[in-house]
Amino acid sequence: MSYSSFIAKRYLKARRKDSFISFIATIAILGVMLGTAALITALAVLGGFEREITEKVIGFTSQVQILGFQNNPLTNYLKTTARIENSSPLIKAVEPFAAREALIRSKEGIDGVLLKGIDHTRDITLTRRFIVLGEYGIHREPGSLARIVIGKKLATRLATNVGDKLTIFGPGSSGEFGQMRAMQFVVTGIYESGMAEYDDVYAFTALEDAQDLFQLGDAVTGYDILLTHADSAAAVADRLQELLGYPHYARTVFQNYRNIFSWIELQKQPVPFILALIIIVAAVNVIGTLLMMVLTKMKDIGVLTSFGATRWGIIKIFLRQGFAIAFAGTLLGNLLAGALCYGQDKFKLISLPSDIYFMTSVPILLQPEYFVFVSAVSIGLCMLCSLVPAWLAARVDPVTAIRFA
Repeated sequence: MSYSSFIAKRYLKARRKDSFISFIATIAILGVMLGTAALITALAVLGGFEREITEKVIGFTSQVQILGFQNNPLTNYLKTTARIENSSPLIKAVEPFAAREALIRSKEGIDGVLLKGIDHTRDITLTRRFIVLGEYGIHREPGSLARIVIGKKLATRLATNVGDKLTIFGPGSSGEFGQMRAMQFVVTGIYESGMAEYDDVYAFTALEDAQDLFQLGDAVTGYDILLTHADSAAAVADRLQELLGYPHYARTVFQNYRNIFSWIELQKQPVPFILALIIIVAAVNVIGTLLMMVLTKMKDIGVLTSFGATRWGIIKIFLRQGFAIAFAGTLLGNLLAGALCYGQDKFKLISLPSDIYFMTSVPILLQPEYFVFVSAVSIGLCMLCSLVPAWLAARVDPVTAIRFA
């Protein structure tokens, strides 16, 4: 062990006459710990928000959606589905659907609904993940009632449950309510995604039943397209628009839900800068701690210099102390952030109103790069701040230090 490491270690150890310095060092470690934990937790929460909202939005729609101009039905959907599938290797799955606004009535009330009919052999929605009552069963056997899956909020307003019968009044093929048709459905499942925008109005049934209700014949109203990479959504949408032409209209999920994704980006922008200030303040505390050590160890510095210690050797003593404080604080901050994020992810300690935040609890997404990035920034800033007192210590005149210390 070099003398700089040995002396740095002794300076950080608590002795009775140096207890105040050790106390200040402990405060500096706690500052670094809290700053590191705050930044990692903030990044995990922001990442969780983005992942949760993106997954749910894509789960109920897709990365690319093709609709008809002015809500016109799209014919020859089987042929079009095959053309879409063969148009790009980036396309993972295609789901034709028939969706219209409708009126839904139970024994207790009536409400508006967006009924989406899905081909069960091509179903790519994630609704089945959110089933809380019953099952995700939309395909019916011949001779039985049409099946429907509705959101929990809608079920509450209609005072209905699994097994109850509902009547849905749908518009004609043009989407107008002038020629309404009524069909009876049985509730097979109730879902709760945490996003009020969907739980309030979205209901799911089989494609053929939606086509029958909306008098579409063999036509559909759109296609949901799942991609291998979400980043390629814009390019695929442009390609499909060029391939299919009128009356098809291709849009990405980021265009359909521009407000939501803009809100996510807006939330992400200022938070890292604000929380980085916390780490900077903690790093400045390291300067204060090391300056206190320089002042109290002035005589020791003079003696070491008189015995031949070089300026670089003196600098290394205080740099090692700064590194020890930064490393201890960063390590504890990582552990604290990991514990906080695990507790929230496991036990949902902090809840949220779903009608505002699109989810019922604070989401967490812990990535290894969060720990690596924050740890590197934290230790780097602390070491940078340690240069100031280390440089001042190296410039101490040994004669003056011994005489007046």
